[in-house]
Amino acid sequence: MDKQTLIDNLNGDLAAELGAIIQFTVYAAKASGPYRPELAKFFQDEVADEQLHAQYLADKIVVLGGEPTTVPRPVKVSDSNRENLETMLEDERTIVRRYVQRRSEAEEYGDYGLMVQLEDMIRDESHHAEEVERILRDWPL
Repeated sequence: MDKQTLIDNLNGDLAAELGAIIQFTVYAAKASGPYRPELAKFFQDEVADEQLHAQYLADKIVVLGGEPTTVPRPVKVSDSNRENLETMLEDERTIVRRYVQRRSEAEEYGDYGLMVQLEDMIRDESHHAEEVERILRDWPL
């Protein structure tokens, strides 16, 4: 694993986290119906975790000699709470897979601190996915 490839891949992850910050902010604002207060709080609470992940990634990219991206990944937004939750679940599962791959790359590169931090982020994102799965389990169609 060469440093530039690792930087590029971390920038892809940073773009995903920046997109998630926007996504969950908008989802909180658009939450509606009888579950609105709980959903809005749920989405708002997710923003804080994503901000921490984004800051870590940006800092690591700079430490490695790269330039952090300022362009978030595209955000999918619906007027349906269920569709937004389904999108969130898909995105959480995707970022877990990305972080598992990045963890392997960090180990190959020899950056064990990054490797351990990515394991923590895998745990965080896996927990987010599990929470959304539980919300959707009995969600009315």
